[in-house]
Amino acid sequence: MATQANSVPHPTLISVDPFVPADQQKGIHNRWHPDIPAFATVKPGQTFKLEIVDWTGAQIGNNDNSDDVKNVDLTKIHNLTGPVAVDGAEPGDCLVVDILDVRPFDKMPWGYTGIFELENGGGLFAREFNSRAAKAIWDLDGVYATSRHIPGVRFAGVSHPGLIGTAPSAELLATWNKREGELIAAHANSIPPVAFPPEPKGAYVGQDNIPEEVRNKIYAEGARTVPGREHGGNCDIKNLSRGSRCYFPVFVQGANLSVGDLHFSQGDGEISFCGAIEMAGIVTLRTSIIKGGIEKFGLKNPIFLPSPVDPMYSAKLIFEGISVDLHGDGKQYNMDATVAYKQAALNAIDYLMKIGYTREQAYLLLSAAPVESHVGAIVDSPNACVTLGIPIGIFEHDILPKEEGLVKKDFGQCAIRSDGVV
Repeated sequence: MATQANSVPHPTLISVDPFVPADQQKGIHNRWHPDIPAFATVKPGQTFKLEIVDWTGAQIGNNDNSDDVKNVDLTKIHNLTGPVAVDGAEPGDCLVVDILDVRPFDKMPWGYTGIFELENGGGLFAREFNSRAAKAIWDLDGVYATSRHIPGVRFAGVSHPGLIGTAPSAELLATWNKREGELIAAHANSIPPVAFPPEPKGAYVGQDNIPEEVRNKIYAEGARTVPGREHGGNCDIKNLSRGSRCYFPVFVQGANLSVGDLHFSQGDGEISFCGAIEMAGIVTLRTSIIKGGIEKFGLKNPIFLPSPVDPMYSAKLIFEGISVDLHGDGKQYNMDATVAYKQAALNAIDYLMKIGYTREQAYLLLSAAPVESHVGAIVDSPNACVTLGIPIGIFEHDILPKEEGLVKKDFGQCAIRSDGVV
């Protein structure tokens, strides 16, 4: 007979409410800074859970227009749960983090994918499309996602934290702010911006025991969470799902691990900026320490072992891109894999539009579905070759090329602005 005697549940170290604005809750922060104290502490080998709000902190709703995406306050992102200190972790060590589970809250079985405004967030094709806000709401049913805003598709998610990393040292933080500040200065009028400098407006650390002068210092100096960096951060690697193992460099005492930006699913590239199926949920983790791991492994950036659990979508329709702007002015670039990726994605978007999806729906679908991108060749000057593969099994209809051409259907439109602008 089962008993409770040896059935000890894994503790939830930090609890949040996904329906309450993040800046009204404890155990949440949205800047990187070494002076943010640990909110909880674990011992190596301990399994624990963290509850996590969506990356915007409850700014986006389950509705049928994209005004909330248009007006989102990006000074308040990303909202991370933590920091969590690990007993015995010291600068120079390697923090090993096992991602044991990632799932949405039972009380919030939905997520969203968004196209952000050119002037407020952007995305890979912000300039090419003169991006205007649009979104798709996804219903999360077990392992599957469907959307009323992108009909005709259903796919299994590869759920993962888009953002996970350790705290920077004061020296590393200064390095980030210096090099990104120089980039901003060199592209002062860029729309969307090339990087985001420290910004006290919207900064938040949900702890009461921080002296005011320290809090002001954190808000003035804290690095924004938008890009990934040496410590991990916002890397948006879709295969870091349940069963993954991460090796992070440690820069401060305790490592101070933070997690956020949970995704139910994502394609390689997360092209629309808010390009995954963003969700709030619960992550289960276990940590250990390798002493002196930075030196042992030459850790300039994290190392990852991806999940052994993936949806079985072996058949894919693969689109190639080369480093020539065939969708624009025809300019030849030299071994530019970013240009090649963009061309592959644009080729796929054009194809999906032939089937009947709008450009906005296609853009959102490539962001959210488990598409795979690979560098085919990065050696044959002048054209880098990048591929983007769409699993054909996610569609309820045949999308393969036929001699008679493609059958175009009416899939409506995703959620757009209430003023109708796309």
